[in-house]
This record gives sequence, structure tokens and C-alpha cells, in this order.
Amino acid sequence: MSSGPARGSSSSSAGESLRNSCNDFARTLARLPASIMEGLSRSIPRRRSHHHPVPHRLQPPPQGPPLLPPPFVPEELFFFSVFEQQYGAHHPFFYDCRFADALRAARREGKLVFVYLHDPGHPYTEPFCRRTLCSDVVVEFLDANFVSWGAVSGSGEGPGMVASLQPGSFPFCAVVAPVSDESIAVLQQVEGPVSQSELVEILQRTIDEQGAAFRASRPDEQAAAVRSARTAEEEERRRSALRLRQEQDAAYLDSLRRDQEKERSRKSLQEGAAKPRAGNQLRPRHPPGQAARQPTKPTQIRAPPQKETAASPRTEPNTKIMIRFPNGERRLQSFRHTDTIRDVYRYVDSLGIPGIGSYQLVRSYPRKTYGQQQLGMTLGDAGFYPSVTLYIEQLS
Repeated sequence: MSSGPARGSSSSSAGESLRNSCNDFARTLARLPASIMEGLSRSIPRRRSHHHPVPHRLQPPPQGPPLLPPPFVPEELFFFSVFEQQYGAHHPFFYDCRFADALRAARREGKLVFVYLHDPGHPYTEPFCRRTLCSDVVVEFLDANFVSWGAVSGSGEGPGMVASLQPGSFPFCAVVAPVSDESIAVLQQVEGPVSQSELVEILQRTIDEQGAAFRASRPDEQAAAVRSARTAEEEERRRSALRLRQEQDAAYLDSLRRDQEKERSRKSLQEGAAKPRAGNQLRPRHPPGQAARQPTKPTQIRAPPQKETAASPRTEPNTKIMIRFPNGERRLQSFRHTDTIRDVYRYVDSLGIPGIGSYQLVRSYPRKTYGQQQLGMTLGDAGFYPSVTLYIEQLS
């Protein structure tokens, strides 16, 4: 086990190595080009000492057939699918998106990024995942303090990350921070098997010693990122409101057209019924020499026009919500745009799925929680159109 750039420490001195590597840690920078921002094209500089990073050329990824995702699984969901298939649904909240999107989420939330590179065939991978990464203390710590992202070393963005971070052993974890749209700062690296307490200690030291300094070094950039995120959210809300108004207008016009057709049909039936009654009336006899009076035309009584009715709630468009439970079960349910977050909670409670307890609804990307303060928010205002996936996040 080793952490940071140091490698090859024996397992007997693991705790001392962890403390030394955290105390002597020096931050490195890496530039992100197209292969990871759509990928990485330059590697992370390696250090010859703890204090002087030395850049080097990007080494090609190891040769061999890559682990390809099944055709029905998107590339960004491949790690998620592989990990849950083997280790279950209890694990850190990994963002199911590309690495560039995880960096943007971290910049918006003011957090560091925890990167995990998964090698399914390495002998240390399974005990590390079961005993350390999926333990309650590590899951709780990562979800509270980091934006977590993972990749399979031989598939998707995994080979590019392996070539850039150049792990000496697996399992491999790193703590990185977004610097700009093209660069990241590598604040910590952990290689090989570590225990729950050792991993949490490393991560806590990294936050204490590097996180505050990193955030303080870029307040203007963080403020700009927050403003940009708010602008994007406002624009999305404006577009959602515009779509909702257009759909409501279309539903109203359709209802009005139906009412007008019914009115025309009713008038036509009234006129058709009045004509036979007029023809069947008996004609009076007239004395000779007197001209018969022309029968008077029946008067038509116009019915007062009906008031225009508002669009029926049944004509409102639906949104589909996929709800993912901690036990891996998924449920798909349709709701109206006028329904609220409270209606989604009522639906979840009505299912009676055991073991949930106290919980809140979470949208994975961009990560947003919907708790007590959002119960009255409509699904249209929340932007849940045409579909969205929500996770059940259990509360302690």
C-alpha cells in the first residue's frame, strides 16, 4: 500500500507511510485535453521528490483488448453497472457521467473529486471494495465531502485515466481538484489495499491540508462558476416554464376545438329535428276564392353559447420518473406537471418497500436533493420533463 506518489511500502509500515505521505504531500497539476474533457491527452506530472514535480510525456495505455460495455449500457454507466453487479447497491454515490461533467459538478458544489480506478481482475480489488470502499464509514464520509467518480481501467475513459495518473498498483484512488476547463490539481493518490480508517485518515488530512488552500487560491473562479451555474439553472427553469405554457396552451386550444365541434353538432341536430315537425302540421281549409295563406316559417331558437372551458387535467402532458431504491429495485411512474414533490413521496411510501426508513429524494446529475423544503414544488417547476431519475438516499 502506498499513498501519493510514494510506492512500494510494505504492509507492516502502512500506517506510518500514510502519515508521512500526507505530511510531505505536494500538489501536482495536470492539463486536461480532448481525450478526457472528452478525455485526457497529457499525463499528470510525476514527482521525483515530495516537493519538486517533474513533468514527463504521456505513456501509451497498456496494450490488450479493452473491456467493452454491452451495447445497451451507455459508456458513462458501464463502471456503475459493473460495480453494482458484483458488490451491490450499497456504495459511495458515484456520479454516472463523464469525468469532465464530474469536474463541473465539483466546481459548482465547491468540493474535491474522489477518483476510483477499478481493475476487476486484480487480486486486491474485491477485498478493498467489500471491506473498505463499501463500508458504512467510507460511504458516509465520501458522500458528505466529495464528488465521487469511477471508471473501469480497461474501458471507456478508464485507459486514458490510467495513462494519465499512472498507478503503480491497484486498487487506485486519487483526490483531484478542478483548476480550469483544461487542468486539474492532483492533491493525493492512494495505491494498494488500505483499511477503512486509513483511507478516511488520508482523505481527511487531504481536506484539512490541501482543500482549504486550494479553495482560497481561486475565489474569483469559484464565484464565476457559481454565477454560471445559477445562470444555467435559471435558463433551464425559464425553458421549462416556457415548454409548460406552450403545452397548456395547446391543451386549451384542443379543448376549445372539441367544445366548438360539439356546439355545431348540437345546432345541426336541432335544425334537423325542427324541419319534420313543420312539414307534418295539418293545413287549414280555406273558403273558395280565398288564397291560402303561406305558412309561417318556424322560428329557430338559438341556444346561448357555452362558456369556454379550461383544459382538463387529463390533457396535461405527463412526466415519467424512474425511482431507484437502495436495494437496487427500480420503479417507473408517470406524474402530471402539476403534481408536487409531496406526491412523489406519497407514491414511494405507498409501495411499502421494506428497509427504507427515513429518506430523501436525490437527483444524481446535477446532484440536487428534494426534501421537506421542496414538498410543495411542482414537477414542472423542478424541470422533471420529459423524464428524470431519482435516487432514494437514506438518512441516519
